[in-house]
Amino acid sequence: MKKQVLVVSTLLITAFSFAQKNELKDADKALKGGDVAGAKAAIEAASPLIANADDKYKAEFYFLKGKTYFDMAQKGMDATNSFKTSLESFNELIEFEKSYKQKYTDEAKEVMAQMSGALVNSAVEDNKQNNYASAADKLYMAYQLDKENNKDYLYFAASSAVNGGDYDTALDYYTQLKDIGYTGVSTQYVATNVETGEEEVFSSKQQRDLMIKANSHNNPAEKVTESRLPEIVKNIALIYTQKGDTEKAIEAIQDARAANPDDINLLLTEANLYIKMDDKVKFQNLMEEAIQKDPNNPSLYYNLGVITAEQGDAEKAKEYYKKSLALDPENENTNLNMASLILSGEQDIVDQMNSLGTSSADNKKYDELKSQREDIHRSSIPYLEKVLEINPENPDAIRTLMNIYRGLGESAKFKEMQAKLESIQQ
Repeated sequence: MKKQVLVVSTLLITAFSFAQKNELKDADKALKGGDVAGAKAAIEAASPLIANADDKYKAEFYFLKGKTYFDMAQKGMDATNSFKTSLESFNELIEFEKSYKQKYTDEAKEVMAQMSGALVNSAVEDNKQNNYASAADKLYMAYQLDKENNKDYLYFAASSAVNGGDYDTALDYYTQLKDIGYTGVSTQYVATNVETGEEEVFSSKQQRDLMIKANSHNNPAEKVTESRLPEIVKNIALIYTQKGDTEKAIEAIQDARAANPDDINLLLTEANLYIKMDDKVKFQNLMEEAIQKDPNNPSLYYNLGVITAEQGDAEKAKEYYKKSLALDPENENTNLNMASLILSGEQDIVDQMNSLGTSSADNKKYDELKSQREDIHRSSIPYLEKVLEINPENPDAIRTLMNIYRGLGESAKFKEMQAKLESIQQ
């Protein structure tokens, strides 16, 4: 009886091996003939038999399955899952052949190298179609193919996840970037196109130097890109803030600042976080620290002006706006805010005017207050006119000037502003 069972078992194993061999031949033949659907069908037929297959067939199965699903992905056949299945099969093959003779590993690695570019190209198309989840998956797979050299893909995967509203995945990717110390800093090789006068970036120093030798470009230079770490940490903090975990948000930024104490962008990131938490005192303290580090940055003075005005210190806010404008007189928002802050001083005067009676003393006081109000209006005009010089179609500046000129009795200028407003509203 035992002999009979052994004979049947032997026959079954032989049958399995035979079936396995035939299915793999069919898959290989279909792949070579460009019949991806046929190769997939053969692989699926062989799949249930793989557990009992000979080792030599297992290795071939993993390899052909990897190639089949890679071809499917390239043809857009359930691309994201096909890429995943292909990558899993090639990894299974490589791991399997570590304890078996290496027959397919090198060729599998060559296909995987091609897969990296295919994943990125496919992700680019997904992003164009607003299919951000798929793009994030593909970019993350591209990163996993070569974690040492493909760190940029992890960064772009995180960005795609953010664009798709998948903040948990984005947080995971951003945290990985922070933990591996990723900055994204790179050297760009640039030169000026002689014909267009435009500066161009080249993929390598060698390519740039060839253009210089060909005399089509001049002024070769090397530029170091800005660190992406502040943005990464900022996004980690913002996601934690959105999740209601402000403690982790602050911890993420402070860790990054401790490692990069001179990075002013990280300091500004922390300051912006405190604004979102409505901690205006901490924001102001950090902004003043930023000014000490970068005293010629007009944006810092502008932001301090905004927050100081919100806290009710109009005179101090004006000082900050004036410092900002001294560094960047063409800033539309700063000029508009300065005018608005000046005009905010008229409210108290108007309240006093409305509270007066009709006595001669009150009439005299009224005239004094009216004169003060007109002085306020006149002092705001240069800033509003500058706004229109920068942006002739700013409706807020036009309306405000129109009201000022009407109050001052300057009918010609009032009509000019009125015509401007009508023109942009058409």
